[in-house]
Amino acid sequence: MKPEALASAKRTLNILIVEDDYAGRRLLQKILSPYGNCDTALEGEEALRAFRLAWEREQPYNLICLDIMMPKMDGQEFLKRLRAWEQKRGIPLGRGTKVIITTALDDGENVVGAFKSGCEAHIVKPIDKNKLLDEVRNLGLIE
Repeated sequence: MKPEALASAKRTLNILIVEDDYAGRRLLQKILSPYGNCDTALEGEEALRAFRLAWEREQPYNLICLDIMMPKMDGQEFLKRLRAWEQKRGIPLGRGTKVIITTALDDGENVVGAFKSGCEAHIVKPIDKNKLLDEVRNLGLIE
């Protein structure tokens, strides 16, 4: 079945791609756009504003693809703030927005840190379409 058919068979996702690299953002958009609406942010502060605005509009993100190394606020700090925001509103860990870390860093410290901060998955760049979609499936967001 084509991605477009899968997307129409299941709910349309609201997706936020947080990536400071243009090529990386475009690739993630190309892979994920058949499954939902893709917004982008270049760094953590912008992503937090988008995240909060989506909740205010009652269209929260189902999925965030998050780079770790970014200017201003990095992905680790963004993820901590996102989870603190959810917790403050009574959203239990594991029930909020699903976060997949997408990073060139494949060292244990960053991976463990991301999972401690509340990400659900980790993918090492360069992004492989099949690996990314497998992770999204594992999170129950697509079939």
